[in-house]
Amino acid sequence: MKTLDRLKMLSEGVTIAFDSIRANKVRASLTILGIAVGVFVVTGMSATVQGINSGVSASLAAAGPTTFFVTRWPVAINSCNGSSDSCPWRHNAPLTLDDAHVILRQPGIHGVIVHVGSSAQVKYRGNSLSSASVDAYTADWTEVSGGNMVAGRNFTEGENTDASSVAVVNVALRKQLFPDLQNEQAIGKEILIGANPFRIIGIWDQTGSLFDDADTPKATVPFESAYRKLNFGIRWLDLTVKPRDGVSQDVAMDQAISALRIRRQLKPAQDNTFFVSTPEKVMELYNDIVGKFFVFMIGLSAIGLMVGGVGVIAIMMISVTERTREIGVRKALGATRLTILWQFLVEAATLTMIGAIAGLSVGGGITMLIRSKTSIQASMPPWAILAALLGAAGTGILFGLLPAIRASKLDPVEALRYE
Repeated sequence: MKTLDRLKMLSEGVTIAFDSIRANKVRASLTILGIAVGVFVVTGMSATVQGINSGVSASLAAAGPTTFFVTRWPVAINSCNGSSDSCPWRHNAPLTLDDAHVILRQPGIHGVIVHVGSSAQVKYRGNSLSSASVDAYTADWTEVSGGNMVAGRNFTEGENTDASSVAVVNVALRKQLFPDLQNEQAIGKEILIGANPFRIIGIWDQTGSLFDDADTPKATVPFESAYRKLNFGIRWLDLTVKPRDGVSQDVAMDQAISALRIRRQLKPAQDNTFFVSTPEKVMELYNDIVGKFFVFMIGLSAIGLMVGGVGVIAIMMISVTERTREIGVRKALGATRLTILWQFLVEAATLTMIGAIAGLSVGGGITMLIRSKTSIQASMPPWAILAALLGAAGTGILFGLLPAIRASKLDPVEALRYE
């Protein structure tokens, strides 16, 4: 019987909550809006971050578990104001092709992929992209890049050495330059990168991630072609190094560091004039950035919940005042303080849960939009949905507690006299 009574009281509280919403449409709308914004921020950001996380992990996994990176700059959050004190690494000599060759000669190294990125105008007849991404790689770049060749082929080491005018473009660039052609039909077409003609030999479907957005039009050309024909600067050249099978990452890194230190004639007491990082280090930096951003978004969410909570207090105080005689009648008929308290808390929680459901609905819609319009595989994690519902219910109970206590303490005799 007690269970049935509690269910009945719960049902009554929910019904009364909807009556209060109808009676106080403006206040209720502001309350629901505040809760909905708070919930939307949490769930929407969680879904986006979850999608980016999977993309980043896939991108780093594609490079291989033992792969590491050699760069001129540190893999860290670093704010430079232009002075040498804030960014001493600016004095580091740029990495060069000779550096890559020295590393490649080490016994534990299987391959070194050279890369430099820039942007350029890309044209095909009447279609033009004013600033497409252009990456220059050595021929084995596909070994460390997430994605797959959907048409054509990659350029060869010979084509890189000869600085051949060939290019592999991603699906996004093909769609924008050749909207009426399929991937296979774009093979062999000649495009202009800057003022130089390049023949398309492959279409690359890349994995979208924080580092490599599949929706950004991109052309990949041989490194030597970019250096000789497109005048790419190499001051920001970076290297991706793959150890041989059976050689640990630490051993390969030690060999690469020793080789570069000897080549640069660094004394034992001198620091490296380059940086070596692992996929784990890159992921650690990414998590640090996302974590700080997420804390900021949680703060915005808390503000939304606070706004909704203030609205809950206002609506519930009005509800207590309007239903003073009803409370008096119920107490006169035997209703306990706990019963009255329960009823008003259920009413407050119902109000905020409506806001939570609205926020989840908007968050779900945004998640689907992100998945359909971008390469980010956003997905709303179950923990975020549960946290949103519990947070909304908790907000309703917390801010509805004061009006509920006030209602439960009403004297039945004085309440019956209230007009």
